Amino acid sequence: QVQLVESGGGLVQAGGSLSLSCAASGRTFTIGTYTVGWFRQAPGQEREFVAAISRNGLNSYYADSVKGRFTISRDNAKNTVYLQMNSLKPEDTAVYYCAAAEFGSTTNSRTYDYWGQGTQVTVSS
Repeated sequence: QVQLVESGGGLVQAGGSLSLSCAASGRTFTIGTYTVGWFRQAPGQEREFVAAISRNGLNSYYADSVKGRFTISRDNAKNTVYLQMNSLKPEDTAVYYCAAAEFGSTTNSRTYDYWGQGTQVTVSS
């Protein structure tokens, strides 16, 4: 059974920072064989792509709305992917999900095979 567990969400003031983690577990699950992405969903809105990182960590991809403020990274030895979020804005408020994809486009949520339960990020103005 594969599990992705997000942590690190919370309440922060605009301009602040949060660091999210996505820890993977499962008897035969090796996160290093998957592209991992972060998505978010605000109330009443569709889930949207935030960032993704390639299997070896050499390539990363960002939504225009977070480029320059968010950084995705991974530690395959720890089976964990991170999302460092700086200069947070109220519009970043959402539930953040990590997901793992074996194949396919990094920005398309339908590509992803496994999903975490999400962690709430709230940015106050």
